[in-house]
Amino acid sequence: MKHTVSLKLNHEFRRLYHKGKTASSPFLAVYCRKNRMQTSRLGLTTGVKLGKAVRRNRVRRRLREIYRTNEYRLAPGWDIVIVARVKSVYARYDELERSFLTLARKLELLVPAEDKV
Repeated sequence: MKHTVSLKLNHEFRRLYHKGKTASSPFLAVYCRKNRMQTSRLGLTTGVKLGKAVRRNRVRRRLREIYRTNEYRLAPGWDIVIVARVKSVYARYDELERSFLTLARKLELLVPAEDKV
C-alpha cells in the first residue's frame, strides 16, 4: 500500500469510534478522522461474531485487498477503521467493494475525479 500504514494501538481505535465520522452498510461500518500526517492509517476489525479464525482472516484479507486496489482513489491523511459485520462473511467480493466505495464517498474520503477533455 502506497501511502498507508497500519493502525494498531487501542487508544487510536477508540478515538476514531468516539470522535470520528461514521457511515455503515449491511456489510461494513467505516470510521474515519483526519490526521496531521501525509500518510493514511488503516485499521481492520473483525469480531468473534463473524466465526472462527479462518473466516475472520478471510474477511480481513478481502478488505485489505479492496483497500489496496482502490487506494489511489482515496485522499491521503486519514485514519480509517473498517469494521466487518456478519453479512460480510457471506458477501461476494464485488458487493464488499461496492459497499466500501459507497461509504468512502459518503464520508468524503475519495479524491475528486479530474475531468478529462
